[in-house]
Amino acid sequence: MEKSVFNIEFQQKSITSKIVVGLERISEVFKSLLWEHAKVIGLSPIQIQILIFIAYHKSELCNVSHLAKEFNITKPTVSDAIRMLDKKKYITKDYSLSDSRSYSILLSDLGKKMVSETENFANPIEKQLKNIETADLENVFETLSKLIHQLNNNRILTVQRTCFSCNFYDKSENRNYCNLMEKELLTPDIRLDCPEYEEKSAGNNV
Repeated sequence: MEKSVFNIEFQQKSITSKIVVGLERISEVFKSLLWEHAKVIGLSPIQIQILIFIAYHKSELCNVSHLAKEFNITKPTVSDAIRMLDKKKYITKDYSLSDSRSYSILLSDLGKKMVSETENFANPIEKQLKNIETADLENVFETLSKLIHQLNNNRILTVQRTCFSCNFYDKSENRNYCNLMEKELLTPDIRLDCPEYEEKSAGNNV
């Protein structure tokens, strides 16, 4: 039987277990910061996350089905959040001309104002990262981006828009290259959420 990463005795002997526990603690900080904002403004954490997502992503990603995948929650949960945001006048619905049941979610002016008041909730984490040497940050990011790609390949993480799974990405002679931008990608150039992302076609996996 595989030992738990939370088993203290086992954890001390396993660097991977320590990393998992470290990531869990950072995720708790993230959730805590989000909850602090949520309590002040009267929205739920997922409602805040949905508003921020809509603010910075193209409309075809801003629908109930995709948001459910993005945040790994059920469609009814997303629908409930959207209903409350609509009731509070933070969003509007842009209905499809071909299907009256289908719509994209857009921010209202009030919604844009709310985003400007909430989108910086994670700044305390970024502030601490700025105290770390650039070379160390690049090493952390390189490992993190690879981990995200591996989690997606193993269907543990359902959605990603990172270079490694993009149709424009190419790896040859041990270098990362973007065929869209026609340039080599150094570690800081790798994107975790690319607006030009196109899912890699089947049979073209790196």
